[in-house]
Amino acid sequence: MRKPQKTLPGVTRRQVLAWSGAALALGTGSAKAITITGTPGWQPFSDNPPETFSEPHWLFLNDAEVATLEAIVDRLIPEDELSPGGKEAGCAVFIDRQLHGFYGNFERLYMEGPFQQGTPEQGDQSPLTPRQRYRIGLAAIDNHCQKQFSKPFHQLSAEQQDTLLQGLEKGDIKLEGIDSQQFFAQVLNNTTEGFFADPIYGGNRDMVSWKMIGFPGARYDYRDFIDRHNEDLHLAPVSINGGPEWNNKKG
Repeated sequence: MRKPQKTLPGVTRRQVLAWSGAALALGTGSAKAITITGTPGWQPFSDNPPETFSEPHWLFLNDAEVATLEAIVDRLIPEDELSPGGKEAGCAVFIDRQLHGFYGNFERLYMEGPFQQGTPEQGDQSPLTPRQRYRIGLAAIDNHCQKQFSKPFHQLSAEQQDTLLQGLEKGDIKLEGIDSQQFFAQVLNNTTEGFFADPIYGGNRDMVSWKMIGFPGARYDYRDFIDRHNEDLHLAPVSINGGPEWNNKKG
């Protein structure tokens, strides 16, 4: 099958066809070259815009799950002199929005059986979708805490929370209905993604992680700076939407 030809960003296929037709019309059976100067216009997500939300609210997680998850992300990325913690940075909001979207039910992955233990190279072969994993895993963590401490995870001390999370990571603590190590790994990965992702997706509130590491963001054109090595360009980070801020309020 022939692959579709790509056009320059901001240049539509109709424009290319029109230019080609004009070139053929001007020539006598032979096309003349067309030169495009300057930077082509570009609109992010012009064909597939991300879902945005004008009012802050939780899309998938319930109140108990939010309390547990916000406590977890705040221990995975604790507040320090470099940045706010995972909760304030919006990591739980990011995860909630991902679970609400196509990632939450693995819409774009093959999810038919058979399901069996895979090799390390094959990765996780569980039949559970991320939505199911978070629903089962967060409830299982709170159930474990109720049995051990007679209180939910978010009411434990920071030291107790860290000890429990370390137990999940090592597999020393078993959760009912889900593999504790796999669930911990998923929450850790999603928290990291939320902390460093573009704010358009709900995390990295006020671009805290980008400011911390000096990342200038999703700028369209770096040609003016390509030869300037090992220097601080003093560029304020920019979101995919082209502005310094985005809709990433708390859920």
